[in-house]
Amino acid sequence: MKLTTLLLVLMFINSIAKSETYFVAISGNNANSGLSPNQAFSTIQHAANLVQAGDSVLVGSGNFQGFSVMSNSGTEPNPIIFLATGVNVVINTPCSYNNLDGINVENVSYIIIDGFIVDGMPRAGIRTALSDHVIIRSNSCTNNYKWGIFTGFAQNVIIENNECSFSADEHGIYHSNSADNAIIRYNSCHHNSSCGIHLNGDVSQGGDGVLSNLSIYGNVIYENGSAGGSGINCDGVTNSKIYNNLLYENHSSGISLYQIDGGAPSTGNKVYNNSIINASNARWCINITENCTSNQVINNVLINKHSWRGSVVIDATAINGFISDYNIVTNALSPDGDATILTLNQWQGLGYDQHSLVADPLTQLFVNAIAGDYHSMSANTQMVDAGSSIVSNTVSDDLDGNVRPQGISYDIGAFEYLNPVGLPIMEQVILTPVVILNDGYKFVRLSTGDKLKIYDLKGALYIERLLAEEDYFISFSELSKGMSLFRILNAKGKIISKGKLVN
Repeated sequence: MKLTTLLLVLMFINSIAKSETYFVAISGNNANSGLSPNQAFSTIQHAANLVQAGDSVLVGSGNFQGFSVMSNSGTEPNPIIFLATGVNVVINTPCSYNNLDGINVENVSYIIIDGFIVDGMPRAGIRTALSDHVIIRSNSCTNNYKWGIFTGFAQNVIIENNECSFSADEHGIYHSNSADNAIIRYNSCHHNSSCGIHLNGDVSQGGDGVLSNLSIYGNVIYENGSAGGSGINCDGVTNSKIYNNLLYENHSSGISLYQIDGGAPSTGNKVYNNSIINASNARWCINITENCTSNQVINNVLINKHSWRGSVVIDATAINGFISDYNIVTNALSPDGDATILTLNQWQGLGYDQHSLVADPLTQLFVNAIAGDYHSMSANTQMVDAGSSIVSNTVSDDLDGNVRPQGISYDIGAFEYLNPVGLPIMEQVILTPVVILNDGYKFVRLSTGDKLKIYDLKGALYIERLLAEEDYFISFSELSKGMSLFRILNAKGKIISKGKLVN
């Protein structure tokens, strides 16, 4: 066989080589093979040094030193996955690479970090920089000094289902440095000193300083900003979507669109169906500063407990292309950077919020605002059926995953009201037991008419089945390699189960 032919054969064999699954346990030993629970490694870093595209690292319960992923990348069909499989997998010592961050992902692509508890780091709980297509999912980052999750020049990052809390100096989530196409969804950010979510183009650090095409949705953000900073801060954010977020009892602004260190003003953004209830010592619910033009504020609850600050403040230079309507507002709005405070009626005289309403008392609107339950308390509240379907190309469901609209029109705010004849308002997602078999997964406790949907890691639907039996089996051969996400919806479109599948 010719040498060139042999090399091609070897390259082909290598390209289809079986992916490995490595195990890490506190009782393990780095001299082991790592290829079974009984042969587990003792450190995550040892496994991180070995992984190739398509490999997975499964980590059992216990306290571990952090780790860095800097040598090898995954690919789109074969990401590298670090998955905490134990119920309490804690990173309580920084990674040895910089002794600052718990988990550091740098100069690599297609890496997934899933399920870790990162507590008490000197800088960030989880950091990714100079990276592409990294997914940070279902982690708890708490009591870290600077940030819960930090990104720098991280293109196409997905940050989802994380809890980021009690950052002592700055933010829960900080996405920075000229990185486009981020998805930040379903996170809980609370009790951070500054912002819940901070988005900063950072032109001073190089690049164009602009963050474009971001999707920020489904996040619950509360009790942030004691040292300043918005619930969602946007510096140099353009042509992005911010919707279905719940922000309450934050102590600075709600959502801010501005330019300080961004490479351009924050323009062309869609702020739809958010519920923002500011604390009594807060600033404005929506804050739009100089030259941040062509932003849209539609279908939002914008209530401020402050004595004179209100719902929307916009600089006079940002008025061009500004659209605001179908909102529930506090009766204080400003068209000139809060130099002038207008009532809703006066504000409407300028052409804005023609279909908006001054908010009723909180006790007439929400199930239990004191306890943080901002669902509509009845079918007669101001939000119900009072919104606009103009947002439908962006907003198709609510913060709970319920299909919009439930009534004759969209509800205003992050939640759709569900008729008690159907499902109760606070029905929780029931985690349908998923049984792992030798050749696939079996879903049990199903009902006729349920629908199973399976998505790849980019959110693309690739399996959809209408179920007609109590148990349903799907083989490994039908699933994409690596990790998939599943949802089960009942006949009314309500999500009754969700989770992840590893193949």
